[in-house]
Amino acid sequence: MAQARTKSDQKEIKIALTGNPNSGKTTIFNHLTGFHQRVGNYPGVTVEKKEGLVLYEGHHLQIVDLPGIYSLTPYSPEELITRRVLLEEKPDVVIDVLDATNIERNLYLATQLKELGVPLVLALNMSDEARAQGIQFDLQKLSALLGVPIVPTVGHKREGIGELLAAAVEVANATRDWREVKINYGRDIETELENIQRVVEEEGLLNGSYDARWVSVKLLEGDQDIIERVRADRVLTVSEEASRRLQKLLGDPP
Repeated sequence: MAQARTKSDQKEIKIALTGNPNSGKTTIFNHLTGFHQRVGNYPGVTVEKKEGLVLYEGHHLQIVDLPGIYSLTPYSPEELITRRVLLEEKPDVVIDVLDATNIERNLYLATQLKELGVPLVLALNMSDEARAQGIQFDLQKLSALLGVPIVPTVGHKREGIGELLAAAVEVANATRDWREVKINYGRDIETELENIQRVVEEEGLLNGSYDARWVSVKLLEGDQDIIERVRADRVLTVSEEASRRLQKLLGDPP
């Protein structure tokens, strides 16, 4: 199990812990880090920032407990902070804690993380409660479909914590190639996304630090944070025209 950091000559790995509110994320964070935690606030906001430092299998692990969120669309300070940490601080691996009893809702954030392109591990938490409700998972098939490792956990019983750390370190070290999963939105939307992505790439926006397809999706959604960061008339015009065409064609705004 994890121990307090004692040396400085071993590999450092930054792990970001995310998940929906009430998924058991903070319980898992506490078991991962024990008493080796520090608590503060993110600059400029009152959102709490919790970090833990542990030593595991010769690796220094910096584990950050991100605010509980339902999506990466920034309607709240918590969502905006989580997204900026993932985009700008670029953790080596992200652990997304899922409530196994409410898997459909929880997988929404997981698919957004996949679309963002972060190295990802899923913790299928509350697995005991899911079993008690008669919910069964083919984890091998689900893992193959999503292209990420999935570790069943029971946070309050410390079950699966060691396996979760091992999977996170494996992904951070890229010792296994997990296939890329592209979320396909259908022909009409995909056509518009390809047009926006081409212009994003031609303009060289955001210094290439953000994935061009992900930026295109957010522009099509009308994501104000990304729109303010892009500040390129040509790209904004193309995305706005695409949005209008799709709303007229499909009857709903993207």
